[in-house]
Amino acid sequence: MSIEKSVVIRELGRQDYVPIWKAMQAFTDERNQQVLDEIWLVEHDPVFTQGQAGKEEHLLFPGDIPVVQVDRGGQVTYHGPGQQVAYFMIDLRRKNMGPRDLVSGIENAIVDMLAIYGIEAAPRADAPGVYTGEQKICSLGLRIRKGKSFHGLALNVNMDLEPFSRINPCGYQGMEMTQVSTKGGPESLERIQSDLIDQLCEKLGYTKRLEKVGLEDLQTAE
Repeated sequence: MSIEKSVVIRELGRQDYVPIWKAMQAFTDERNQQVLDEIWLVEHDPVFTQGQAGKEEHLLFPGDIPVVQVDRGGQVTYHGPGQQVAYFMIDLRRKNMGPRDLVSGIENAIVDMLAIYGIEAAPRADAPGVYTGEQKICSLGLRIRKGKSFHGLALNVNMDLEPFSRINPCGYQGMEMTQVSTKGGPESLERIQSDLIDQLCEKLGYTKRLEKVGLEDLQTAE
């Protein structure tokens, strides 16, 4: 099995945002050519994250939720309990995959996964992410550094959507957010994770996957 077709799926549970962000940066900076790609599944404590192009006016009234300035693309978004986040640590050069290929693969995986639950959804050319009607159900923000990706997607599953009203989500005034449970899909992250990983592996070209828990055994450069 070729290394570019193998991926580690890491289930991290519920975590604070900043330590996972720092771990993503370290993994990306330190990995070598023998390190397998990884997809991290995580649920975050409440936090607003402001992308590199983020504008202050899109933070309307964050209140008691912390705001973290981060190194992904895009504007401001919210992470919180009941939202499935997936981070993509992928060596794009090794996979012969461009950034647009990665974005399209992720978006198509979400669309096909939602179709399993009878939810009709689609990406939009003018704004990354996945939408059902005019409502956004999945946000997407990536960073590519030296041909390697990190950051990823945030799929609203069964969460309190109120904090989205405190921002212009992804920089769009009046953007209405929705979630899987509201549209008749599963309510638990555990229920959707296997379907999500199946679709991501298919769309991103992974035929072998290794399941791991936690960050203790992260493989980077020696």
